[in-house]
Formats: sequence, C-alpha cells, structure tokens
Amino acid sequence: MSTDSAEVLRLPGAVIPEGCRSWDAEQAGRWTRGLPPRWVPVRARTSVFVALPVVATAGAGLLHRSAGLPAWAAALVALHVVWLVLRPEAALVLVPFAVAVVSMPGDLAWPVRLGLTAALVGVWVAVGLRLAARKRQRAAGLEAAGGVTAEVPRAPGAGGGRAERGTFLLWSGLVMVVAAGALYATAGLWDLAEDRQVVPAAAWCLAGLGLTVLFSAVSARRRAVGLRGAPVPVLRVLVRENADVETEVFAADDLAALRPLFTVSTIEVDGRADDDETEDETEDDADDESLRELISRIDDERAGPLREAVLYGTPYDGAEVVFLAAADKAGEPPVVEASVGPVRPVTALAYRWRARTERGKALREARQEELRGAAAAVVVAERTGRKAAAGVRKWRAGWADWLAVGLVLLFLPIYWEDSGWWRYGYGLVATLLAALLLPRRIAWRVTADHEGLWFNGLSGPRHLAWDHVRVAECEGARLRVLGTRASFEEWRVASPRWPWLESRLGVLHPYERTAAEITAMWRDPATRPSAPADERQRGRALWPLGIAIGIVGAATVILLP
Repeated sequence: MSTDSAEVLRLPGAVIPEGCRSWDAEQAGRWTRGLPPRWVPVRARTSVFVALPVVATAGAGLLHRSAGLPAWAAALVALHVVWLVLRPEAALVLVPFAVAVVSMPGDLAWPVRLGLTAALVGVWVAVGLRLAARKRQRAAGLEAAGGVTAEVPRAPGAGGGRAERGTFLLWSGLVMVVAAGALYATAGLWDLAEDRQVVPAAAWCLAGLGLTVLFSAVSARRRAVGLRGAPVPVLRVLVRENADVETEVFAADDLAALRPLFTVSTIEVDGRADDDETEDETEDDADDESLRELISRIDDERAGPLREAVLYGTPYDGAEVVFLAAADKAGEPPVVEASVGPVRPVTALAYRWRARTERGKALREARQEELRGAAAAVVVAERTGRKAAAGVRKWRAGWADWLAVGLVLLFLPIYWEDSGWWRYGYGLVATLLAALLLPRRIAWRVTADHEGLWFNGLSGPRHLAWDHVRVAECEGARLRVLGTRASFEEWRVASPRWPWLESRLGVLHPYERTAAEITAMWRDPATRPSAPADERQRGRALWPLGIAIGIVGAATVILLP
C-alpha cells in the first residue's frame, strides 16, 4: 500500500526531543544489512507460531516411543524446533546439553543419533548467527541515533506503577507448567498402551513450553523496565498499523511506505484519570468508534494511516520499544504506544514475499471486480424490465455452504475411533452446536422485495429496509450485510474460498455475486422488485430443522457403537 507524503500525519514539533535525528533510508539500510543470512529464521507467521509447539510435542512423543529416548530427553531435543524461531537464547545454551544426551550410549540407532546431532548443530549455528546479528543491529541503531537520548514519555495522567509487560505470559507459563504436572501424573490412566507411552514425553514437552513462556515473560519485563530506568536513544520514524494489527516501522524519508524495517505489536498507553466520569464516558464512546473502525479495517485488510513517530529504545531483533506517535486522526494529541511483543525485523525474503503477495492480490481483486461489475450489470438489465421487476429476488445457500459442512463432517471418523464416557460428552455438545448453527449454514435465505431485505433465521425472518442498509459486501470468506439501526447491525455467513483458483478459472464466488446483486438493488431503486413479499416468500423459521438435527445427532451418539 502506497502512501503519499501529504497523507503522513505529523507530530507537533514541541513534543519531539531536542536534537532527535531522523532514521533515514541510508542509516536504515545499514541496519537491515546487519540481519543474519536469509536461511536463518527471524520471524514466523501466526500459523507457524501456533504449529511449532504442536510439532515439538508430536516430535517428543515420537522420539520417546520409537527412538527410545527418555521422556525428558525427547522433550529437550524436540523443543529446539520452538527455540530456534522464538527463543534463540535458550537454544544457544541448551543445544550442547541436548547433543550430549543424544550421544550417550543407549538403544538409539546410530542413523537417528547422527541425524539428531546434525540437526542440533545446525540449530546452534543458526541461533549463533541470529544473536550475533542482534549486536550489529544494536550498533547500527545507536549510530543512527547519534548519541541523542531522552526519557520515555508517559501518557498524560498515567501513573508510575510497575511495568505490566509480561504479566499475561507469566500466568500463561504457570498454567502450562501446572497442566504438564497434571498430565504426567495421570499418564497411567489413559486407555491405550500407546497413549500411556507418549503422554510422559508430551507432559515434559508441555512443561518445557511453560518454562519457555516464563522465560519470555521475565525477559520482556526486564527489558520494559530498562526502558523506564534511564534516558534511551531516540529516532524519528514513520509508523502505521498493518492488516495484522501490528505496527510497521519505516524510515523517516520513506514517505511511500515501500520498505518496512521491522514490525512490533503495540498497545496505546491509557492515561485517563479515574476521577473524571464525564471524560471517561466521552473517551469510552471514542474508543468504541475506534474499535469499530479497526475491525472494519481488519476485515478490509487495509493498513492504517502513515504517522510520524519518535522511537524510544534501540531497535534490534527481540527488543522492547516505545513510540510517541501522531494520532490516527488529524488534530488529535499524540499517543504513547508501548510494545507488547518483541521487535521482529522484516528480512529481504519476507519483504519480497509480501510484495509478490500484494501484487497477486491486487491482480485477483481487479479480475474479481470485473466479474462483480458484470454480475451487477446483469441484475440491472434484468430487473429494469416491468415483468422481471414485479417478482421478488431470492438468494439462498448453495454449494459453497454445503462444502463447508462437508469439510467438517470429514472429521467424524476421528470421533468414532475414541472410546470412553467423554465420547458421549463432547458428542452431545457437538450435537447441540450443530443444531444451533447448521440450519442457518445450510438453509439461509435472503429475499429482496419492494420494502427491503428479509433474512430467515432460527426464530423467524428479520427485516431490513432499503434505507437502513449500510453496506452489502463479500470480505474474504464472509458475506455480510450491515444495517444502520441498532436492531439490525449485521447479518453474515461464511464458507471456504480459494481466491487464486477462482481467479485462474475466471469464476465468481456465489457470495461475491450475491453481494454485487444486493448492492445494485440498494443503489438503484429502479432495479428493486415492485411488490412486497408475502409471508411464505420472506422465509420460515429454521428451528424445526435445528430440532431434527439435534434428534438425529443425539440418537447417533447414543445408539451407534
């Protein structure tokens, strides 16, 4: 997303520390050239972040059961998959111990022993290069600041209590360690012998993950407190919030926002006074409006405005920083934003991947826009005829919705493999959820008449007048219609999509066609049906279908072996 210089929201000159330098493209280039080689993992997507602990746990169970390693040793080796990406400091210290454990005499086959040793040495080299790169980044950041320092600002009215950074991680780590202890203690209660063999390794792995989270909490708290203890280097930069709700940082002269230097998760420091109830209510209303705008921007996958900011703290991989940034709206006072996650540099490989993804997305969107325009034109041509305009227009669930339900049903064989009382427990819970959700998923219907739109539901149809429609759109996998009244804020359904395949085949997803046709009728009254819908056409209540699904599901869970 490009941003013109005129769109940059500037800071008032009075709040910028005296002598604060701009982090220009030349200095930023030296910082990015200090990054480790491209094959060293520096940042991970959210999907990878979630998958790594699962992979480590599965690997620990496999090493314990098949390779013959003790449960604690298998967990120690497998957890390096996590530490390689998320906690390189831990991997640097623990790799030698893991290699020693693998090299000890035992039942471990020599090809497995050799492969694990090579993998661990590779992890050790990678984390060593990454930690060495941090020193280069820190030196480049200090050089760019030119020795100018300032105290980290506080939001007006904010107290001076202890730093709260890392509190959530601290409690999460403690919960994981306790859960690991409970899992290890109940290892002998599992039904299958295979489960009893794997559970101890999984418990040790979960305990290791918990200790890793505790280490992250302590490190984050220590770095956050260090920012408040003494003046820190400052730099003038440009920032914006991306579609993933992360703060992207750009060089001060990168007015087109072409090359992000790093990303970091931040939160605005709340400095409101507790004794001003009127001001609190006004601020709460503003917060609600900002939250709605944020959700809309996330749904649209749009980045926020480009803002000038002062960066407090030396930027490097894993650092904690604070921003004094211009507000999202012109004319509002600056805001203080503190990091709630580590700095993650944007490598050259990640930058090229993102640029290629954005180009492909823009091309697909252009093709889809052509198809949406064609669909809307067909509606206009059809509905402007006197005979066509007399009848109501209906849209209903189709193959996309049935495909979504079919994908869920593919997991049923996994359910039937289980045994024990818990099978009936979560089976009945799943049946209840299916009775509540499936009717609307497989039998939703929208009817357009002269007065507006009718949406069927469990309890009966709901009505939205044409004048109260705010938008009808397809965002990713969701079709939604938004209203302007509190009684009807949103209606939506969702189904899986493969945009690249739709673009390659030149087809329009049913949700896109529905959104385009409803939008055409909303914008052009001449294309709307001329007659109101009768009670049958408006759609009937779906609760009888829900009851039928519940009865069939409950009978299946209870009666089938």
